[in-house]
Amino acid sequence: MAAQCSHLNEIKFTKTETHVCEDCIKTDDTWVHLRLCLECGHVGCCDSSKNRHAMKHFHQSKHPLMRSIEPGESWVGAT
Repeated sequence: MAAQCSHLNEIKFTKTETHVCEDCIKTDDTWVHLRLCLECGHVGCCDSSKNRHAMKHFHQSKHPLMRSIEPGESWVGAT
């Protein structure tokens, strides 16, 4: 039997109306794909983007779960 992730009880957000990287917008920059922090709702750009704001958010906040908000993608990942 597989162990269940201990972070699942920290999920507070599962969707968002934000479809921009909040940090890239502040610096007039661009992104490749977007990720949603499932604990606080922050939207940041993926690791393929120049600024990697989703990963920076994880390192600053220690919020472990994110998901893709790209059309057709439904994965959830733990960092």
